[in-house]
Amino acid sequence: MNKWKNRKIGEESPYIPLGVFKLRLPFVHYRFELPDYLQGLLMCAVDLAAIPLMMELLGMPFEAALAIVMLNGLLYLFHHMLGDPVVPGWITPAIPLLIIFVETYPIGVDRVHALVSFQMVLAFLTLFLGITKLAKKVVLHIPPALKSGIILGAGLAAVTTVFDKGGRFDLFPISITLFVGLAFYLIFSDRFKQISQNNKSLKTIAKLGIFPIILLSVFISPLLGETDWPQLEWGFTQPDFGLMFSEYTILGVGLPPFTMFLNAIPMALAAYIVLFGDVLQSEAILKEARVDRQDEKIDYDSNRAHLIFGGRNFLMSIFGPDVVMCGPLWAAMHVVIVERYKQGKKAMHSIFGGAGSFRFGTNTGLLLLPIVSLVKPILGIALALTLLIQGYVSVRIGINESKSQKDLGIAGVIAAILVVKGATWAFGAGIILILLIYGRNVFQYEDEVLPDSSYTVSRNEINSNDDKI
Repeated sequence: MNKWKNRKIGEESPYIPLGVFKLRLPFVHYRFELPDYLQGLLMCAVDLAAIPLMMELLGMPFEAALAIVMLNGLLYLFHHMLGDPVVPGWITPAIPLLIIFVETYPIGVDRVHALVSFQMVLAFLTLFLGITKLAKKVVLHIPPALKSGIILGAGLAAVTTVFDKGGRFDLFPISITLFVGLAFYLIFSDRFKQISQNNKSLKTIAKLGIFPIILLSVFISPLLGETDWPQLEWGFTQPDFGLMFSEYTILGVGLPPFTMFLNAIPMALAAYIVLFGDVLQSEAILKEARVDRQDEKIDYDSNRAHLIFGGRNFLMSIFGPDVVMCGPLWAAMHVVIVERYKQGKKAMHSIFGGAGSFRFGTNTGLLLLPIVSLVKPILGIALALTLLIQGYVSVRIGINESKSQKDLGIAGVIAAILVVKGATWAFGAGIILILLIYGRNVFQYEDEVLPDSSYTVSRNEINSNDDKI
């Protein structure tokens, strides 16, 4: 029975209650969205971009790394199916920090143990916050300047990763310039939204998000001389789960020593600071969507989100430790899905349909050898594309989290330190600056005129309408 058809205006999509979780199944509780599924088929290219990272860091063969990517892909489905209306992904800005931490150990069993211990400690931390329901309180009580700085810094770090010396931009300068510019125009331009309303073909392109951009890059980048032409292969991919289990998990190499878990605590705290920004982004982006789509009640619970991605990290720490980690949000694709969702009920019946169909698409793409071989040459471009879109959104949301000019100043310093020195230093510097500037009045603000604002606002007014900033 298609229960999704019975949703009334202003109600949640139907679900099966499971305690804090809300089970939703495709075709039963939400409409399957073909445009988002098609995006997922090619956007598995970004998931595949984790393979070179694992091969380089752990000395892992391609087939074993592919097995980890597939396992992580299956766990992505947990989010929308259990009630979290987001497109989950990596903890992207924390990847450079994790690489530095793991590289302090010699390649081999010790390095695998380091990755396992980190991911397990991170899992315990997030599960604790979710079980105790402290996660939601953390979200509500972190000072706005610190929230702003973390999200802003995550965005700058994502952009820096692409443009660093020897980074993706140096490898594909023309392709990245061309396709990122096109992506920003298609996704964020008001002008394109206006002209696409009266053009059926452009409206179809708008619904497909960055799917056509990835497809174009497959054929145009080789013409530009920046990638090889794809060598199409037929059949299904062949991940090596046996090798993965025997040499790269605790099932084969055993549990790490207790000291490694202790050493991993600071890194886990630093990673949590970064992923905490993704939790804030999830809530903020969905809050924007509610303005345009009042026909569906969107229930986002940060405690439930912690339980889901905490559980994912715990399972991966046992069955397939992952360098890119299990994060609460793939910001770039979440924005793409939400932007299409904003176009109305006909475009996307439910946010769960868009997020779920997309992740079913990425999982299908990972299984199909023609898809994998087609996108393999442009993996670096796909990764750069998602990083830069995430960077744009992080900066926009991060600035909007600031409630005053003082907040903006503090956030800028926090963001810069996050990029240069890492999350731990940024967090410490942020706390010191907030205490020095606000003292005991951390949550009390004088009325002031914010930048680009033509009227005086107070903290309460900003909280009631973030769009006024």
